[in-house]
Amino acid sequence: MSDASTPAPAGAAPAALVAPKWKVFLAAFAVVLAADQATKQAVIERFAYGERLRLVDGLLDLTHVRNPGGAFSFLAQLPPDLEWVRPLFFVGMAGLAIALLLGFFARLPAEARFSALALGSVLGGALGNLLDRLRHGEVVDFIDVHLTADYTWPTFNVADSAIVVGVVLLLLETFLEGRARGDEGTSDAVD
Repeated sequence: MSDASTPAPAGAAPAALVAPKWKVFLAAFAVVLAADQATKQAVIERFAYGERLRLVDGLLDLTHVRNPGGAFSFLAQLPPDLEWVRPLFFVGMAGLAIALLLGFFARLPAEARFSALALGSVLGGALGNLLDRLRHGEVVDFIDVHLTADYTWPTFNVADSAIVVGVVLLLLETFLEGRARGDEGTSDAVD
């Protein structure tokens, strides 16, 4: 840690311009959660269930659907006598995921703002879908991407996107840090 008398490294942003990890985390969380809930509410208010709006012909539609299951409709089709399992499973898994994300965030070093951004995005998405389950008993999905003329990716929402992007960012950061450590080890061995 440096004090006011220690000069900042060349090219480093002034300390006043660098947000602490918790501010980055909370900002990402709030933006994702607000965008997710606002877009879902707009779809509920403006589209009948099953209604479709073609945005980019053959590529992108908005379609109001509901998913009682998880990713790729996991547990969507349960026998009637096992329907009670679904809400317990998804609320329990969401609670566990949120606890793990917060625990992981708490262990991040103060300068880990990129990880904080990714974790805030994942948490915002997880909470957005959990709120849907608690309010509607299912998740509101509406983004339809047509990968080919014959195949449409499973319909998703802003929360799903934020979760995927956040996880990809975490994996990318882990990969790049591993490569940097490998490069440092190689340069140390050559010296």
